[in-house]
Amino acid sequence: MDSKNYQEDLLHIRSMMERSSRFISLSGLSGVFAGLVALIGAIYVYFVFQREGINYFEGNRNIFTESLVKELVLIGTIILLLALLSGYFFTSKKSKTKNVKIWDQTTKRLLFNFAIPLFTGGFFCLGLIYHQLYVFVAPATLIFYGLALVNAEKYTLTDVKYLGYCQIVLGLLSFFFLGWGLLFWAIGFGVLHIVYGIVMYKKYK
Repeated sequence: MDSKNYQEDLLHIRSMMERSSRFISLSGLSGVFAGLVALIGAIYVYFVFQREGINYFEGNRNIFTESLVKELVLIGTIILLLALLSGYFFTSKKSKTKNVKIWDQTTKRLLFNFAIPLFTGGFFCLGLIYHQLYVFVAPATLIFYGLALVNAEKYTLTDVKYLGYCQIVLGLLSFFFLGWGLLFWAIGFGVLHIVYGIVMYKKYK
């Protein structure tokens, strides 16, 4: 009887330590929603290309006008905001269900470690756009996003790093297939997020 109580106490202490050191309320549904938004955005961009007379799947190198670049940046910004809002909504909902605070020191450390590579990558991509090196933007976003996930993993679910590794590999591969950035972007931010979200939802629901 004492042995059983001892094991239960150890499990309880371990659970408390995990809650205090890691943000465990990330929702798989937020990943699924973010992936769907990214795929819808990629499809929309494809039709924007069609409107501009760019046949994406011919694989030709195309010259983007300034107005087209601004529109693509706007679309990307909207997708990012929708993904962030969905992440907050589903994570907040899961936190309330688990009776866990969503904003504490662990959350701050998570966001700080996530933000460093992400903002670095964002400014790097702005530099690429400024110098009209548009073909490198998609690989760069995938790589820096992957680095952000790996860097933040120590403060949240361990599985996050595997999504990060996949994003990094996909970004590096896309450097060898310049001109196909939209396709790689759709796979990374769309398909991988959906797969990851479904796996995490089933594992941690």
